[in-house]
Amino acid sequence: MPQDTPVELRDGTTLQGSLEGEPGIGIVVFAHGSGSSRHSPRNRHVAEILQERGMQTLLLDLLTEEEEQVDLVTRHHRFDIDLLTARVVGAIDWLPPSPPIGVFGASTGAAAALGAAAERPDRVAAVVSRGGRPDLAGSALPRVEAPTLLVVGALDLTVLDLNRQAQEQMSAETRLEVVPGATHLFEEPGALDAVAELAADWFATRLVGTGP
Repeated sequence: MPQDTPVELRDGTTLQGSLEGEPGIGIVVFAHGSGSSRHSPRNRHVAEILQERGMQTLLLDLLTEEEEQVDLVTRHHRFDIDLLTARVVGAIDWLPPSPPIGVFGASTGAAAALGAAAERPDRVAAVVSRGGRPDLAGSALPRVEAPTLLVVGALDLTVLDLNRQAQEQMSAETRLEVVPGATHLFEEPGALDAVAELAADWFATRLVGTGP
């Protein structure tokens, strides 16, 4: 089982994370989506591929345990993009200053990933969104400087359209990759492997040489 890593934010909040892999070309922070956690089997699968490619990964719960309990009833926090963005920024600030950082966001976590990239352009070297809602990042989109890869299932039509709209608002290098035959959760055979390889290639080529 992965070892839990408490992530202490500057505002006194403690989040639960899992920092795995050996120091290499950089660290990828995972921003999970609605109702998910650091135990997400889909994101864990992607993280394992990134580790094989020489990256550390930080899988992070963006809500505290108390907030999770409230959210199970109200479903409010999972759509609080400002809060989620602040948590990703806090995790980035918690990490050591030297390794290049990538952020991998899924669902609403993609908006938080892009918001954090806009807030920390000197730290975030690349962003990948899996089935994400980058449109929810709103006014942060034009401020993102990090190269951004948007990965969407071909059958996830509404989200695909929202990703295209978000891409039009971005001035950074942005690529939209559509995985054939895949739905929102990439549960089809081979779909998640395709996401993992796309993400690994994107981070591997953009984290190298971007550290101080």
